[in-house]
Amino acid sequence: MTRKQIIFLKRGLFCMCLLPAILLGFNFYAQRLGANPLEVLTRETGVWTLRLLLITLSLTPIKLVFKVNFVISYRRMFGLYAYFYGCLHLITYIWFDQFFDLNSMFADIFERPFITVGCAAILLMTPLALTSFNWMIKKMGGKNWQRLHYLSYLIAILGCIHYLWLVKIDLFRPVIYSILLGILFGIRIAYKLLKKYRHSILKSRQDHV
Repeated sequence: MTRKQIIFLKRGLFCMCLLPAILLGFNFYAQRLGANPLEVLTRETGVWTLRLLLITLSLTPIKLVFKVNFVISYRRMFGLYAYFYGCLHLITYIWFDQFFDLNSMFADIFERPFITVGCAAILLMTPLALTSFNWMIKKMGGKNWQRLHYLSYLIAILGCIHYLWLVKIDLFRPVIYSILLGILFGIRIAYKLLKKYRHSILKSRQDHV
């Protein structure tokens, strides 16, 4: 793809990522979210957080499998959108569920495991969002930045656990997302093992020359 095509696609994806939030806001204002609109808002912002996390983590496997390097240029945008929806998810909980009652929120965090895991995921996403900009990468150094952003794997795991523990009965969607995450991890691990194997073969050939 040309640079212009990559930029054009990026702008289209940016608008597509924003669309769910716009639709949720419009349907909430128009009272089209059913009998319990606040529950729908909380659930959907959480689901979109997890979806965008998985999309972010899928870009490297896509690059490795299909040899399309340009997809990596979209990783920061998807990651920041995941954080955006995560913040919306947290705000709906703090505002509509707890009504800014700090005592109730702290009790929830310590007494309800899925809340504990969800809060941990959002907390871990914050430094990743704050260090997603070029000047911060230069300041931290590439290796340190990469080490910090390995947290995205843990965050995705926590997101899947949060979803699984939240729904309790209808596990279809959280199980599917968990399987997808496992596949993404599997591709990364397989690629690293293959790379290590090729390196050992090359080294062995060089030793015999």
